[in-house]
Amino acid sequence: MLRRVAPLILPPSTVNPVPGWVRTKFQSYQELDAAFQAGASLAALDPIARDIPAWSGVFRQRLALQAAAASLRLLGRREDQNRLRDVQLLRRAGDDPGPAGRVLLVWRQLVARSPDLSHDAIARAAAGFGLALSATELAALAELASEAARSTRAAIVAVVELSERVVKVRPDAEVLALWLADAVLAQKFRWPVPVPLLAMMILDPAARVGTTGKRPRPGGEGWQPALALAYAQAAGRAIDLAGELARRAEILHAAAPKLRAKGAGAVIAALLNEDALAGSVEIGGISDRGLRRLFDRLVSLGAVRELSGRPTFRLYGL
Repeated sequence: MLRRVAPLILPPSTVNPVPGWVRTKFQSYQELDAAFQAGASLAALDPIARDIPAWSGVFRQRLALQAAAASLRLLGRREDQNRLRDVQLLRRAGDDPGPAGRVLLVWRQLVARSPDLSHDAIARAAAGFGLALSATELAALAELASEAARSTRAAIVAVVELSERVVKVRPDAEVLALWLADAVLAQKFRWPVPVPLLAMMILDPAARVGTTGKRPRPGGEGWQPALALAYAQAAGRAIDLAGELARRAEILHAAAPKLRAKGAGAVIAALLNEDALAGSVEIGGISDRGLRRLFDRLVSLGAVRELSGRPTFRLYGL
């Protein structure tokens, strides 16, 4: 006889929406305007980044997915979030994830541990982004990151200067500069785990300043206000995502007692920790058929969404 799944223990995790005045758009952005908006948005995100709610895993993994998709655009590739999910979840164990998959892994590794600015962490990130750093370059970048983390300047100013210095060491290291900025920002704010922000918004038209219409680049004209605006917009979107996931986690919590499948508890835990799960994932000792039935049940209860839109090789997540 199969037993019901015990209800999830979810501590209260109310996510306050971003105040409207934080989202105000100025007619003409100056550095002070952009810095103010970045500070206000990041302050609103701070309680979420410091907390470890039950859905914190999927929250950071989903932001990592967005950052990876934006990074690939910066690198001249076309893989979107759906393609990245397929690369991550549908490849066989041991298969090379390819260039796009390696970029996603870099961002997933960023959100899997406390901020890491070690030589090894930077070397792994650079390799994932397709950069072959010399020993001298690696040492220089590690020292720049360490200096930025120790800096007494405001966090936004510190990461602006860091990103500009990184591309002076390696002009083709723009994506790595954005990755380092998020790692340093998390360390300066003492967040337990980084939150990917800068890369996912730096290409958005909302982050553009000036009259040229060109996208901002480290060291280029208007880079400081553009970076601040990107952080302001990204923090707002991260808070919106957190609110959505908190609501979906509550629905999942309410659905748990209605599930009878053995191993359903392990599936629920994974759904709260991962961006998505493949319908064929091996988890909780559930058979393929049993897992499909469980996912179908969760979808019918409104607790889970099918993310691929396909009739086969389906992916599921909050």
